[in-house]
Amino acid sequence: MYQADPTRYDSMLYRRCGRSGLKLPAVSLGLWHNFGDTGSFANMKAICFAAFDLGITHFDLANNYGPEPGSAEIHFGRILRESFRPWRDEMIISTKAGYEMWPGPYGDFGSRKYLLASLDQSLARLGLDYVDIFYHHRMDPETPLEETMGALEQAVRSGKALYAGLSNYDGATLEKACAILTELKVPFIINQNRYNIFDRTIEKNGLKEAAAKTGKGIICFSPLAQGLLTNRYLNGIPEDSRIRTDGRFLRESALTAETLERIRGLNELACRRGQTLAEMALAWLLKDEVITSVLIGVSKPSQVLDNVKALEHLAFSPEEISEIDRISMG
Repeated sequence: MYQADPTRYDSMLYRRCGRSGLKLPAVSLGLWHNFGDTGSFANMKAICFAAFDLGITHFDLANNYGPEPGSAEIHFGRILRESFRPWRDEMIISTKAGYEMWPGPYGDFGSRKYLLASLDQSLARLGLDYVDIFYHHRMDPETPLEETMGALEQAVRSGKALYAGLSNYDGATLEKACAILTELKVPFIINQNRYNIFDRTIEKNGLKEAAAKTGKGIICFSPLAQGLLTNRYLNGIPEDSRIRTDGRFLRESALTAETLERIRGLNELACRRGQTLAEMALAWLLKDEVITSVLIGVSKPSQVLDNVKALEHLAFSPEEISEIDRISMG
């Protein structure tokens, strides 16, 4: 029987989502990888237990996380039912809809039909009455923004979600969506976007600036660039690595000689800072106040502790920032 560590909140840093009242742990657990049907359920439990015992209260899902789509929610729902039920009110559980989930015209993108049906399905898989955050997972160029935002308003008004979030939006669309949600009095509080030392897209498409301007938080997925921003690949490709065991999101072709040289340079800087490369990569994100949290994806419990160690050293000198930019951006 699982018993939560009574000291679990002592060393975790909690940050407010923009100007909202909600705080998230600076390190959150993402269930994008390793929680599908191909994973070990015992390992899933061990990862979740390790995370919660370190003060990670936020567990992030989406309807299509697997494989198969929906299986991550099913597995986490079982963990909730069997082990975490007494601590539900100490947890933030989020899910999303926006990518293809089922065949036909009603299982993709941003229609009211899809979002509200998907939320009901997610709640059934999770065994919950509500999620804390419900995201629209990606922009939909064909559905009126008012319709998509209206679906988020309905999700909150019905009590099936406490807060609304947006994922993979750019700055201009975020501001338009925010204006609609403000008029509808929807508690929209956070954006989820890919952001890491190698991927600066949200700096270029206005999202980071717009989030700060509108008082919304940012939570970063792929903060370690699917494992590139670790020492994992410095001496070749391990057989148990994501490239070898999955290959959907990180391929061997990504490990070019130029990329490896950049990884080595960043790793040397991290060593001088007394950190691993992964710790430095997470700390680099969290140095900015607009960043609420980083989403880690791990394959074993020990990696949770390794990532949380990033919180021990979040300060960077101007020279270190310049060196990271020079190495990573060329």
